[in-house]
Amino acid sequence: MSYSSFAKVYDALTKNVGYEKIAERICSLLRENGVGKGLLLDNACGTGTLSVLLSKAGYDVIAADKSAEMLSAAMEKNAEENAGILFLNQSMTGLDLYGTIKACVCTLDSINHLENFDEVTAAFEKVSLFTEKDGVFIFDVNTLYKHKKVLENNIFIYDEKDIYCVWQNELDGDSVNISLDFFTKDKSGEVIRTNEFFTETAYELEEIEKALEKAGFSVINIFDDYTDSPVTDTTERAVFVCKKEK
Repeated sequence: MSYSSFAKVYDALTKNVGYEKIAERICSLLRENGVGKGLLLDNACGTGTLSVLLSKAGYDVIAADKSAEMLSAAMEKNAEENAGILFLNQSMTGLDLYGTIKACVCTLDSINHLENFDEVTAAFEKVSLFTEKDGVFIFDVNTLYKHKKVLENNIFIYDEKDIYCVWQNELDGDSVNISLDFFTKDKSGEVIRTNEFFTETAYELEEIEKALEKAGFSVINIFDDYTDSPVTDTTERAVFVCKKEK
């Protein structure tokens, strides 16, 4: 999936994400774990909204994404904000940095977009390879509960200014096949329909912990979303806070 169509409408459809709250929570967790400044990777950065906020918070940000279209939107924001972010067109499993980083963040269920658990493990190992000892890795994942009880076979409609989106889900075991139909207007007023299709896969949190430990990370805590509450049986998004051991 190139995310080319999604990139054009992504920001309009994610206005309710609460990036400022996420950035504030991430910065707090980083400081609590000894990373108050330094080089930080925003892995699978998308259109770069969080990257810019983390740069404004004082981190030297590298932002990587496999979608050139997403990066193009991110680079426009970077220019507007004069954020000084370095952008890399790299996937999570193909990460290849020029040196080490003090921290890595990976948000908004990007890990779930990897094709299988081998790719998840490979992505963790790549982050580990470039993270300094005692560096911090913070990421989130959609849980099995969210897949099976919230997303499942549901249809969601988004009706924003100049954009209409039909989001259709098909539950397949622990995965959700997602089809997005976008309806937008061109300059002449003609309605244009585009489509994206991708699959998100959820895993047991214990499986994820084992993969992290294998990659050289210790799990400091797992939170219910970007709060200070612990995960529960009905947590929809789990946020992992990890430290590089060696």
